[in-house]
Amino acid sequence: MSLYAHVKNLLIYIFLFPIIGSLFLSLIPASEEKFMRVVALNVTGLSFTGCLLLFGFFHKGTGAFQYVLQYPWFLGLNLNLTLGVDGISIFFLLLTTLLIPLCILASWNSVKSSLKEFLITFLVLEFFLIGVFCTLDLVFFYIFFESVLIPMFLIIGIWGSRERKVLASYYFFLYTLFGSVLMLLSVLYIYWQVGTTDYQLLLAFSFSEQEQKFLWFTFFLAFASKIPMIPVHLWLPEAHVEAPTAGSVILAGVLLKLGTYGFIRFSLPLFPQASFFFTPLVYAISASGVVYTSFTAIRQTDFKRIIAYTSIAHMNLVILGVFSFNTIGIEGAIFQSLSHGFVASALFLIIGVVYDRYRTRIVRYYGGLTSVMPIYATIFLFFTMANISFPGTSSFVGEFLILTGSFKVNTIITILSAMSIIIGGAYSLWLFNRIVYGNLKTQHTNTFLDISAREFLIFLPLISGTFIMGIYPDIFLNPIHMSVNIMIELLYF
Repeated sequence: MSLYAHVKNLLIYIFLFPIIGSLFLSLIPASEEKFMRVVALNVTGLSFTGCLLLFGFFHKGTGAFQYVLQYPWFLGLNLNLTLGVDGISIFFLLLTTLLIPLCILASWNSVKSSLKEFLITFLVLEFFLIGVFCTLDLVFFYIFFESVLIPMFLIIGIWGSRERKVLASYYFFLYTLFGSVLMLLSVLYIYWQVGTTDYQLLLAFSFSEQEQKFLWFTFFLAFASKIPMIPVHLWLPEAHVEAPTAGSVILAGVLLKLGTYGFIRFSLPLFPQASFFFTPLVYAISASGVVYTSFTAIRQTDFKRIIAYTSIAHMNLVILGVFSFNTIGIEGAIFQSLSHGFVASALFLIIGVVYDRYRTRIVRYYGGLTSVMPIYATIFLFFTMANISFPGTSSFVGEFLILTGSFKVNTIITILSAMSIIIGGAYSLWLFNRIVYGNLKTQHTNTFLDISAREFLIFLPLISGTFIMGIYPDIFLNPIHMSVNIMIELLYF
């Protein structure tokens, strides 16, 4: 058997690594806390290493799905578990498998209660997320897409940091579940119309214009609540504020990308006519969301809530790129989604560093940290610059491509959305100034300690990824380009 054949089969192992690891963790005595952490870290590290190997053997000159594996599920119903990746999903897999071990490292000392259950929950969450990004069947996509809610609901509700954590977990669950119920009905409708839910076969099927409009709108409700777009965005600030640091990292880094991925993978290629028809609606909602949440972020007093509203603004900007229907805009949307996964995750980790030390996230309780935490201040400055799309960082490339692509579709909406960069610069720099400069406040911070070696190790891959994407984006854009070209052909031909 050739080396490529072995690598091809590696996809199923990457898919199963987390669930096998969670079963192994369940057998370890609860008293062996250090051993459980090491096991969980190694399992997630193996998943990331496997994804790196997949990317190393990935044929970047084609946009077709690679490493495709098919396993029969219900033969009588023609339903199969089909796995595969292309130039789009491979990067979301890499992002997921990178952030999960960083979340475990970030929780190394902060999670004291029910540690075994916490680690198992994160491994199960990784299993579902990998399933979302590599499955090529609508039924299984829906199963994994919705199953993600369960472990995230538990992470917020059990290991959250404040008294409103249970309410926030219900907000998250109900808001995101509501839109997905109609999507399930649409998946069933597609099955009875076509006779299969295999994604590659569905690409060759043409729905009528009325069918496309109905199906597109039901998928839109499911994906819009995950991004989230206004007016179904209220769950996100609450979920971030109440979630533990690791929960906020994976929520901002990966879960907010599920909606974007859904639009790119399903809505545009399967329902092209409806996508064009509803574009004015999407542009209006997205532009409103970008401006509204950017202004809302300025008046927040909670460190996490500020970054949460920032995330909504950035993800709504991404949707403008998705619905630009040109190669530049869609590539920019994918690139910016990956960039946001690095930058937003790092910003929530930055919040977690000071919260672990001083047990507060109220901005006015901080000040002058640059004199006692210089390494922390330097890392904070780097990601602040990345958050406002400073040239040389990944966000600059992503937002430049998005605005270039959307400019061809609607100049006014693009200009309005570009204002968010100015607003974003205002609240990001103002936040950094209040936390890092000024007088040192000691009434709530009696002991000052700069970041540890473990914390620096967590930030290192995020800094490297943000910097590499900013100075040499072709590493990411070249594989993405071929898959996006196939999507453009499906849209227009």
